[in-house]
Amino acid sequence: MDLGCYRGLRHRRGLPVRGQRTKTNARTRKGPRKPIKK
Repeated sequence: MDLGCYRGLRHRRGLPVRGQRTKTNARTRKGPRKPIKK
């Protein structure tokens, strides 16, 4: 039962759902860190 509710969208993006901050540590959800090549 996954309508476009906030939590559903987060799950689809693979982001944390319970309001953790994603800027620094969404690592467990996003998977292993990819090196940022500049």
